[in-house]
Amino acid sequence: MSQDPTPPVQPPTGWFAAAVRGFTGRCPRCGHRGLRTGFLRVRETCSGCGLELGAIRADDAPPYFTIFVVGHLVIPGVLAVERIWAPALWLQTAFWVPATLALALALLPRIKGAVIGLHYAAGIRG
Repeated sequence: MSQDPTPPVQPPTGWFAAAVRGFTGRCPRCGHRGLRTGFLRVRETCSGCGLELGAIRADDAPPYFTIFVVGHLVIPGVLAVERIWAPALWLQTAFWVPATLALALALLPRIKGAVIGLHYAAGIRG
């Protein structure tokens, strides 16, 4: 008989806990790992509590919030580097394009999980 290595987690008491659980890739109700089955594909049901995760749709909110966050991090960085050091344009491009892409790809699945957690906490179903 094998036991789950993660300790049981209490249900969230509010929207913030559900959003944090989603952001970290956990079920917004029970905290069980494995919210996603792939990069962005959400598991149909939670293997821990049976919550129908497939019914909670995030739609276009995660890309919108990802663009919003990445833009607010990258643009001030670009402007500050240009103002302070004024490097060549090719050097700016060589750094900021991959940095923007990496940041967007790192945040998109996490923001999608947070949106799913917020939808769960608000009682929104697809």
